[in-house]
Parts: sequence; structure tokens; C-alpha cells
Amino acid sequence: MASSNLPPRIIKETQRLLSEPAPGISASPSEENMRYFNVMILGPAQSPYEGGVFKLELFLPEEYPMAAPKVRFLTKIYHPNIDKLGRICLDILKDKWSPALQIRTVLLSIQALLSAPNPDDPLSENIAKHWKTNEAEAVETAREWTRLYATGA
Repeated sequence: MASSNLPPRIIKETQRLLSEPAPGISASPSEENMRYFNVMILGPAQSPYEGGVFKLELFLPEEYPMAAPKVRFLTKIYHPNIDKLGRICLDILKDKWSPALQIRTVLLSIQALLSAPNPDDPLSENIAKHWKTNEAEAVETAREWTRLYATGA
């Protein structure tokens, strides 16, 4: 672990992520760059994403923890708060970020967002509109995309 140039906080958070992973989430730093994490989030039970394994990337900018981590989905997902580039609309990744939050908190919040999509604060207008006008159909599409892109089937 080439951690000599990393702040102690990042080292501590990384060790905790590896030793006490949050349920349904794994995050491991890249060997080339300890600020870059490969993340996997399991689709939460009772959500349209159940059964899916979603790959994300998380990057800690130089300013971390004063600035939020950069996180995006690499696995295609049908969700009103995630756009086709995988960017995530989540308040703690933007204006509600606080240095008191940790990588773990961010990943748990993203996992919670999968359980509770918020079409009123969308990143993808079309999906949000679909969610609001025909939620059952939108949920079915989300399930279908999960089967297609997140199950390796």
C-alpha cells in the first residue's frame, strides 16, 4: 500500500472500509492510485435493483475531506438521479458535503438512493418523467436494466 503521500485520514478510512465493509458495499483502492477506489454496491432488497451488482468509481480529490469525493456509476442503471454518464445527483456530493462525512457515508447514501429514487430532484429528466407518470412501468424498466447490465447474465 503506497500510502506515504496520503493524509492519515484517507489511510484510516481505507483501512476501515477494508476491515469493516458496509453490508452490500465493497470499496478497494487501486494499487496505482490510492485515491481511486473500485466500488461495488449490491442492489438493495425490495428495490428494482435487487440482485444487481453495480460498479462505481470513487475518487478523492486533493482537497478531500474539505471537498466531496467524485463518484460515478460505471454500470448502466435506470434511475432518475443518475444520468447516462453515471453521474449521481446526491446533495452530499454537492452543496451538502461536510468534512465530517466519510467515504463510507457517501457509499451508504448512494445505496439508500437506490432504494428510494427521488424523481423530484432528477439528473435524468426523461427517467424522472417516466417515474412520475408511470412508476410501475419505470420500476419494471429499472428491473430490466438491472437484469441486462448488473447481473452478468
